[in-house]
Amino acid sequence: MITKNGSRHSSQISLQAHENYTCDQSDCLIDGPRILQVIFKIGTCLSSPGETYLGDCVYIYSGVCSMSVYLSFLVSSSPITPSMEPGNRLLIRGGRVVNADYSRTADVFVEDGVIRNVAPSLDVPEGTRVLDARGKLVIPGGIDPHTHMQIPFMGTRSIDDFYSGTRAAVAGGTTMILDFALPFNGESLLEAYRRWRGWADPKVCCDYSLHVGLTWWSSQVCEEMAELTKNHGVNSFKIFMAYKDFYMLRDSEMCAAVRQCKALGGLVMVHAENGDMVSEGVKEVLACGVTGPEGHTLSRPAELEAEATGRAVAIANQAGCPLYVVHVMSHEAADVVTAARNNGHIVFGEALAAGLGVDGTHCWNKDWRHAAAYVMSPPLRPDPRTPARLMDLLANDDLSLTATDNCTFTGEQKALGKDDFSKIPNGVNGLEDRLSIVWEKGVCSGKMDENRFVAVTSTTAAKIFNFYPRKGVIAVGSDADIVIWDPQMTRTISAKTHHHAVDFNIFEGMECHGVPLVTVAGGRVVYENGQLFVQPGAGKYIPRTCFGDFIYQRVRQMDIVRANQQVGVCRQPYSGPVVPVL
Repeated sequence: MITKNGSRHSSQISLQAHENYTCDQSDCLIDGPRILQVIFKIGTCLSSPGETYLGDCVYIYSGVCSMSVYLSFLVSSSPITPSMEPGNRLLIRGGRVVNADYSRTADVFVEDGVIRNVAPSLDVPEGTRVLDARGKLVIPGGIDPHTHMQIPFMGTRSIDDFYSGTRAAVAGGTTMILDFALPFNGESLLEAYRRWRGWADPKVCCDYSLHVGLTWWSSQVCEEMAELTKNHGVNSFKIFMAYKDFYMLRDSEMCAAVRQCKALGGLVMVHAENGDMVSEGVKEVLACGVTGPEGHTLSRPAELEAEATGRAVAIANQAGCPLYVVHVMSHEAADVVTAARNNGHIVFGEALAAGLGVDGTHCWNKDWRHAAAYVMSPPLRPDPRTPARLMDLLANDDLSLTATDNCTFTGEQKALGKDDFSKIPNGVNGLEDRLSIVWEKGVCSGKMDENRFVAVTSTTAAKIFNFYPRKGVIAVGSDADIVIWDPQMTRTISAKTHHHAVDFNIFEGMECHGVPLVTVAGGRVVYENGQLFVQPGAGKYIPRTCFGDFIYQRVRQMDIVRANQQVGVCRQPYSGPVVPVL
């Protein structure tokens, strides 16, 4: 029972305590600026069947009497079991443990959220919960390095917040996301970072981290980049070469930002499209009377993505800074990344589930709602050969890893652009379906093996963003982010059954082999046999340090080589005549 201003209100919460858990509910009075502390150590509480809100949580609120007290309880059809608590033990028995570099049959023993042993036929303490993984794969939880949860964008806000988004993530086998804190033009980077932390911390069901966008440039931005790397665990910054007059930096600003990132030991990420040319293209297409979703693709041709990618490679290379190209959507841009890597540049290309799973012909669909659902930037390319080409490059390590750019908008939100394609909020889903898409299009097609699958969905991201081997591998001492994966089981993707908040799925009707049976996040079983056991706020923010060896060992060696090459010629000074300066 909670009291407010002296009047008592019964919340009618039914508590069902498990044998080892007690319910200790405190009555408190919200009285002016006093602190309200509500402590629940509970089993299960009410909501819809099929979800469990795990107890043993502490909520602390402070404020005046008019504050809104938010207590979120999700329902369960069965009591909480001790195996779902991070302090308890878990054994995954007899599966084929698949890492990026090897596979072997072994047991995996987990305690206190950490992998304690990986070996065949382990003996474990009495009371350990055992999950039978015989005949299945045991893989590191997926890491999605590119999401946009509840982002304010194009006059609205993406519908998946940090709760619904990470809930969908674990249902699909992803146990960590990296989102983007994007300041408004002129806003402090630190303020944007704190705002995103405030949105995410109470809601995330799995671990997460943050990139920070460089959406404008000044000496203040330069100083705040240093503050973020030193004290807030940020080691990656995103630059937009598109979205003119909103996010886009000019080349001179981009050069300065890249040099500062290199000095800090960070990683530059770029959205590569020629923003000036896109802006002109939008005007031209609208002037031709094309207002529907197909106009979005027509105004942003692949050559503008390829040109900007090449320009980003050149700028980063001149500064000696590593480069990460987000959402490579065309084979033209992918070829630029491939050529740069072949020439020894430190460049990583990111492929999206959307770009690997579907093509841009959907934007010409007669149903406006259907067509608008596929609008994203850079656009899905209408050449139906593009997904297979991108998968070839991913399998061969010309493209380095996969992500989703999950940024979802409902039909009503997309309808903001019903009369003008340039006003359609850009973004698609993919977070829940990424692993299955990559397995179906990559492994089942014979283009990659199970180890490459783990690399592109988990390990490489952990290495690039410098939290390997904490994550991205099943090894002693690593976080217990684990998926039991059935490589033969199939599922049909549909908006009717997915766990996103959005009302459309761009992979609708696609049958995929490869299904997560169990997802373990931080030692907790958060998804098992179609049922979620998630707790908002259970995930942690993962800070990341700079100068990670996976990238900066090469950077340091390249700096030595360049320094040796940049030596002047020893010669006698010029002593002849000089013309007057005009």
